Amino acid sequence: MSEMRETLRAAARQLFEVAIGAADPAAALKRQLEAHPIDMDPGGKLFVIAVGKAACPMMREALRHVPQGAQCRALAVTNYENEAAIAGCTVITAGHPVPDENGLKAGAGVIALLEEAQAEDTVIALISGGGSALLPAPVAGVSLADKARVSELLLAAGVDINQMNMVRQQLSRLKGGGMTALAAPARVEAFILSDVIGDDLRAIASGPTASPIGTRETARKLLEDLGIFEKMPSSVQEVLSQSERDTPPATPAKNHLICSNRRSLEAMLDAAQGWRARIVADDLTGNVAEVAPELADIAKTAQPGEALLFGGETTVTLTGTGLGGRNQDLALRMALAADALGEDWVFLSGGTDGRDGPTEAAGGLVDGTTLARIAQAGEDAAACLANNDSNRALNAAGDLVITGGTGTNVADVQIFLRGPAPQ
Repeated sequence: MSEMRETLRAAARQLFEVAIGAADPAAALKRQLEAHPIDMDPGGKLFVIAVGKAACPMMREALRHVPQGAQCRALAVTNYENEAAIAGCTVITAGHPVPDENGLKAGAGVIALLEEAQAEDTVIALISGGGSALLPAPVAGVSLADKARVSELLLAAGVDINQMNMVRQQLSRLKGGGMTALAAPARVEAFILSDVIGDDLRAIASGPTASPIGTRETARKLLEDLGIFEKMPSSVQEVLSQSERDTPPATPAKNHLICSNRRSLEAMLDAAQGWRARIVADDLTGNVAEVAPELADIAKTAQPGEALLFGGETTVTLTGTGLGGRNQDLALRMALAADALGEDWVFLSGGTDGRDGPTEAAGGLVDGTTLARIAQAGEDAAACLANNDSNRALNAAGDLVITGGTGTNVADVQIFLRGPAPQ
């Protein structure tokens, strides 16, 4: 591989690390709590509940800001990979992206803690991406297996995160404002790390401290339009066919957004010194099969020394039996457009949480030699793509981006660099 291409690949990786660093949940929460300290009623207790992939670093930082002498109960729920011991806090790990039995126990634990809160108490909610799957807490009549099946069907249908969470909210006691309702009449203040494009608080972790995205009727209509309502467990069909829930309104939570995809894009823009860098899109969504040709067309117009930055969260419709994820799929599709892109370019697509689909990779980093290296390893890039097996193809080329769990999640970023790199 040429020295120029190695330089471009290193630059793309460095910018990706900048994006992840800008989404550091502990640093962002520290800034927020230093500017606005935790406010408690005299004699009241403090309940701190952290949920999501960034739960542990957020909890650890939050506990440093607990007012001296306050009675504090703390519970964190995160995925297995991001587990960490925290003094003064119970940490529960659970399954993601498909809920498991530990998630069911975690949901019960959160509900029990919230129900202890009284009018004079304060609940601090620390919410990050992944929280939806980690806290299944199904409504009466719906089992954990039923919810897992719902998640599998929705993922296979290629729905976006808003659609996914709209359905989940209608099947949960905690989502769609459920956490706020269960804590009533206590005051709830939430600090939120967004993994949702557009930063809709109703969609982040399915909005435990926000209003629901839709209703049972809109959730049912979505499933019908996708042709999967009849495939849903009978318990889910029954719940979504009932009239709307009649629950008393709770005092709205005070919500603070502390990290987002847009902020990570801006950090990369600032870090791309010497490059003629620009943010092309901060709302990259849709199926990768449609998104990839659009990105390739944009990339073809890039001039030497340009850095094109994108952010969002695409989807993949599963039709094969392979292993991969939306970022790996997108990277491989860009590699297949190599002839149209000329030489001396690189493209990186990665998830800021360090995980792309059910794999150990965060995404892929490809260039004009990727296809040749895949072929030299005895693999067929197009055949792998057709079988949703982008991980296999990129692994053969040595083009997987592997970071390990990052402890944060602000969706995905994409970086296209046209060489030569600035001196």
